[in-house]
Amino acid sequence: MRAIVCTRYGPPDVLRLAEVPTPVPRDDEVLIRIRATTVSAADCEIRRFDFAPWIWLPLRLAFGVFRPRQRILGQDLAGDVEAVGKDVRAFAVGDRVFATTGIGLGAYAEHIRLSEHPRTGTIATMPTNMDHAEAAAVPYGGTEALGFLRRGGVRAGSRVLVNGAGGSFGTFAVQLAKDLGAHVTAADRSSKLEMLRALGADRVVDCDREDVTGGTESYDVIFDVVRGTRSDRMVRRLADGGNLLMANPGSMQILRARRAARGTGKRVSISGATATSEDLAHLRDLVEAGRLRPVIDRTFPFERMAEAHAYAESGAKLGNIVVTVG
Repeated sequence: MRAIVCTRYGPPDVLRLAEVPTPVPRDDEVLIRIRATTVSAADCEIRRFDFAPWIWLPLRLAFGVFRPRQRILGQDLAGDVEAVGKDVRAFAVGDRVFATTGIGLGAYAEHIRLSEHPRTGTIATMPTNMDHAEAAAVPYGGTEALGFLRRGGVRAGSRVLVNGAGGSFGTFAVQLAKDLGAHVTAADRSSKLEMLRALGADRVVDCDREDVTGGTESYDVIFDVVRGTRSDRMVRRLADGGNLLMANPGSMQILRARRAARGTGKRVSISGATATSEDLAHLRDLVEAGRLRPVIDRTFPFERMAEAHAYAESGAKLGNIVVTVG
């Protein structure tokens, strides 16, 4: 099969097209013919190995000290089940599925094997009202946003600020918070504000003109996906008992946030819940009900994966970047 392989850490051009063996499913696994995948900020961070110091060493040991241990990157996928192991009960040949592989990676290929159990991937049948390219944009960003919002206790009437709302996490967080009945303020660059209004944000903040950490309005939950934000100031914008949710924060962000929150009753969370197949099925149901949709900026062919990575790092993308496979 064809795959995009990464043999060393570095810029987008370390990615190249190669022929690798097609995996054979074990008894509890399905073999999926991948039709589409995505390029997220996290994929780019893994490729160039750009992580905050507090998590750098454990991730380096997990992913490979000198070069990537798993040469095939990618966490999102949508495709068709081509074969099933003898113990598989939840899926059958021909099922259209979508999945997120987490740190197992492997989605930048024509085939992947995944267990129907959550230890190697989160998998569910994909929405009936989507094609593969649309469905591939849901799993990673959707489950991460869902996990963080649940950790924050977002509910009807909550006042929520999403900082960095125009990316893959943020676009889902805005919609999911609105679906829960929250009042949502979405902050990002000026070029992304119209899209955020279209997603249902009650208020938008232009980060090119306004400091999102300033102002007097308070929030029950702040979901911050921007590395480098002054997190101590974010804590001060929380209402009593509020929760600051930080996705992929830097070391100083964590230190400042926890110091500012000490003794105030405000909480700081740096991770969401582990994604499950049930979470993915929940997102599928929301999509089919017309209450959730992915934002897709651009679609690239498989052979232009390096170009897709370069665009993802430009800071200009709106929502998700999809790569079609074959």
